[in-house]
Amino acid sequence: MKIAIRYYTKTGNTKKLAEAISSAIGVEAKTVDEPLTEDVDILFLGSAVYAAGIDAKIKDFIKNINVNVGEVVNFSSAALIESTYKQVKKEVEAKGLKMSENEFHCRGAFKFVHRGKPDDNDLKNVQEFAKRIIN
Repeated sequence: MKIAIRYYTKTGNTKKLAEAISSAIGVEAKTVDEPLTEDVDILFLGSAVYAAGIDAKIKDFIKNINVNVGEVVNFSSAALIESTYKQVKKEVEAKGLKMSENEFHCRGAFKFVHRGKPDDNDLKNVQEFAKRIIN
């Protein structure tokens, strides 16, 4: 099974989640600045919310996918909203790709809100989530 991990982060919170997934499943986590170069069965795609929306870099990455992707699995962090799932799903489906119903989301620290998040427990949980997805 071919698996890829891509993420975008401004604060480092989503990077922590991506690296935890990478450690759990043995696949290198890369930023969305690195396009997919080969077909994948599962694409773990990490994002966060900035000004109530997903960043344009995530949208551009999705629009520029030019390989076959079996399924996109969303993981995210945000200080205020519950998930980026709906926003990412809209972009993924507009591209004609399949969005997994499974997702991982946790709180992310922003200024004085949710300090220390994602924490060790969140990182453990995202690792368990990734292992369930690939098994």
